[in-house]
Amino acid sequence: MVTTAPQADGAIRTVVVTVPATSANLGPGFDTLGLALSVYDTLTASSFPDDRLEIAVSGSGAAEIPRDASNLVVRAIAHVYADVDRPLPGLRIHADNGVPHGRGLGSSGAAVTAGILIAKGLLAGDVELDDDALLRLATELEGHPDNVAPALFGGLTIAWTAARGPQHKKLLVHRGVAPLVFVPGFTMSTSLARSLQPPHVSREDAVFNVSRSALLIAALTQSPELLLDATDDRLHQGYRGPAMPETLRLVQALRAEGCAAVVSGAGPSVLVLADGPGARQRAVDLADAVTDTPWDAHMLAVDVLGGTVRERAEGST
Repeated sequence: MVTTAPQADGAIRTVVVTVPATSANLGPGFDTLGLALSVYDTLTASSFPDDRLEIAVSGSGAAEIPRDASNLVVRAIAHVYADVDRPLPGLRIHADNGVPHGRGLGSSGAAVTAGILIAKGLLAGDVELDDDALLRLATELEGHPDNVAPALFGGLTIAWTAARGPQHKKLLVHRGVAPLVFVPGFTMSTSLARSLQPPHVSREDAVFNVSRSALLIAALTQSPELLLDATDDRLHQGYRGPAMPETLRLVQALRAEGCAAVVSGAGPSVLVLADGPGARQRAVDLADAVTDTPWDAHMLAVDVLGGTVRERAEGST
């Protein structure tokens, strides 16, 4: 095992982790497609040779996030340490959350990813975790890889599960794609949203979504002008609509005007994949005109790096 000289405050090692927001499904790509977006959680974590656990949280969700071992970041760190058969050290964590909580932008996936990357950084020199291990560990906690894959690796990701475990393929998004997210003041439970879907769908609907998912890959990587047709869906959004009528109303209104709008993840945020800055601004103007619900519009970029981890030297900020 590699040993590290203690820092002035007694910490063994301190790492800084940054993780992007994500939008999963993207319309037809249910539990398969995900996109990393330029909103971030930033966490600073230190390990100690005792059993302390100190957690501070600022930003989104700060009032609700637990400060004990039930904290999702801590659970993810502990999951990695248990997997590699190492004792969990004492931890001090400060999380500055930019990813909105409970809004369909991957906040739980970001927390899991952050914990996995913190463990990777704290274990560096003793245990090295490759991309396959990171995705496996994150998926074991999150349940499916469509949010954690883009959070880990950035860009547009296709995620699937094979006999050897969860897998992903990262793709570069066409530079003409301009993401826009409308975030409401209300939240949506992912488990509730998933419970509204039927266990079976018709062959016609399945074929429809297969064709649109394939088209969506082409639209996002080569032909943004196809995004409206490519983001159509029959598997999940319509069934979830009654639980978030304001979201469904905005999606339908935007699509009726030619904007490629979808429910972001499980909702209630709305993602628009515009084919340029002008189309994105038009969507903002349309939303102001078609709904009385207050929506915060965020003009974002596609994050291409994914989660990052770096060791912080003693005395640095």
